[in-house]
Amino acid sequence: MNDVDARDQKDAFRRYVQPELEVLLRVARTLTGDAVDAEDLTQETLIRAYRAVGRFDGRHPRAWLLTIMRHTHLNMRRRQRPDTVPDWDAVQTARPAFGASTSRSAEDEVIDQRLHHLLAEAISALDSRYRQVLWLIDVNDLSYAEAAATLGVPVGTVMSRLSRARGRVRRHLGPDILISRRLS
Repeated sequence: MNDVDARDQKDAFRRYVQPELEVLLRVARTLTGDAVDAEDLTQETLIRAYRAVGRFDGRHPRAWLLTIMRHTHLNMRRRQRPDTVPDWDAVQTARPAFGASTSRSAEDEVIDQRLHHLLAEAISALDSRYRQVLWLIDVNDLSYAEAAATLGVPVGTVMSRLSRARGRVRRHLGPDILISRRLS
């Protein structure tokens, strides 16, 4: 590759990829459920995007990047093997790392209020297909098309899953919770 091609590649990367970094990281957190794994997934996605940016036509960069991320995530999951913990009791009673706080903050107490607990319970009770769509659209603010590209399903499927997910969360919370939230 000569200097002109390398410069064009860097310019295209700056123009198409860098503005989407925040979205990529949010979606990666949703897909992996872990901040460290999300950073690894995002980094691998960026490497693959950098290599392919010369072949990218410039249309719909977010959808292009999310497709790369989806394929990368699937490849990374295929290679993973579950970690086993030989002695779960030792993990439960382990002391926190140096500098880690063991006291609960006021914010932690507020977060543990009843509504948060019930909402978290309702979301975790969802099938993973519905939970992923709910997180991508309602938490990460992706469009239906972007969520569809990320998950590799049609837009109609995303809309259907989102509707079902929201309905199931509402049913799980029940009418008493929804009415009391409107009155306060």
